[in-house]
Amino acid sequence: MIKQPIDTFEPNYDEDKVPIFKVPNPLEMFCGERVNTIEEWEGRRRPELLDFFTHNVYGKVPGELKFSSFRIVEQSNSAIEGKAKRKQVELIFKKNKRTLSFNILIYLPKNVSRAPVFMGYNFYGNHTVTNDSKIIISDAWTVNNESLGITNNRLDEHSRGVCASRWQVESVIDAGFGLATLFYGEIDPDKNDMTDGIHPLLYTRHQQRPKSDEWGSIAAWSWGLSRVMDYLEKDLDIDATKVVLFGHSRLGKTSLWASATDQRFAAVISNNSGCGGAALSKRKYGETIGRINHRFPHWFCNNFKTYSNNEEQLPVDQHELLALIAPRPLYVASAEEDRWADPRGEYLSAYYATSVYRLYNKKGVDSIDMLSVNQPIQNRLAYHIRKGKHDVTEYDWEQYIKWARMQLFE
Repeated sequence: MIKQPIDTFEPNYDEDKVPIFKVPNPLEMFCGERVNTIEEWEGRRRPELLDFFTHNVYGKVPGELKFSSFRIVEQSNSAIEGKAKRKQVELIFKKNKRTLSFNILIYLPKNVSRAPVFMGYNFYGNHTVTNDSKIIISDAWTVNNESLGITNNRLDEHSRGVCASRWQVESVIDAGFGLATLFYGEIDPDKNDMTDGIHPLLYTRHQQRPKSDEWGSIAAWSWGLSRVMDYLEKDLDIDATKVVLFGHSRLGKTSLWASATDQRFAAVISNNSGCGGAALSKRKYGETIGRINHRFPHWFCNNFKTYSNNEEQLPVDQHELLALIAPRPLYVASAEEDRWADPRGEYLSAYYATSVYRLYNKKGVDSIDMLSVNQPIQNRLAYHIRKGKHDVTEYDWEQYIKWARMQLFE
């Protein structure tokens, strides 16, 4: 009998077919001991959860590598209709006789000294986030998207500004925030090839792929976000204590993992991050561990494949990833029509992570009953589900800006 590939099976979108499962208690050690204090959480439970996710889901970074140098490639004081300053900064890394570099695009409001910033990856190059003709076009390998005019795995002038609706740059500037973004493909191209991107700079001699417990692409992209933070801490125009990390879809998974591993990020936003992000894996609804490991075998470490079609054996779930971010502000967002990302699974993950926020006397999601559409909860652990599909919209940004101002300044 020929075994069917995972992708040929229909995903489950029926709540009646969600299996009965036990939600792991984030405040209970693997050995069964109960965690009752912040000291016990930070000293014992949080470290063992972080260690499990590191070695069995996302993969460890096999060494340290800071940028060798940086340079401001371009800058202007008259961006965004004269409201903003623009910088384009190149970070350069060297190791194992290899060099890797990537560009950060930064917009800052002109009337704010040491601005707080939203920071995150974009999918198709910095030049796609606005129609600004001065933004440099990346020459890195790119996933094709013919609807955006991206073919032959290359970016060009035709795609300038095509993702502007996802970024709402002018609204961010008007609210007194800056924006720092970079193209994720410059850190690690999104393909099952571990011989390019950042990985080879940390390989041992003759190594061609990461070891079973070493970093997949999500951990590599997370590593890149931490290196951007290294730069932001040196930029006197930016308040690096008020960096709000944002990510959509696979980059939402990335923002969550980056914030779990690097506590310098002041707040984090997960937008439609789904399986391997905010959604509970044990629900087996929409995208599952088996499907994600089959379609994108490079995203997670090889050890994660142990749990493909075997979620019941997983001793953790994604609400415990969210709990690793406590007590910092965390916003989980879903879209009503984005069943693949399992909105209810994302909501429940926020609900079950709330016990850890409560340990710090911070408010989260108190009811197990799903929220109504477009009725956000904007607590320290926040959530909304909006109308529409898998995307980032003006409505999302309105909520994020309002929430970030409340969490960082009130």
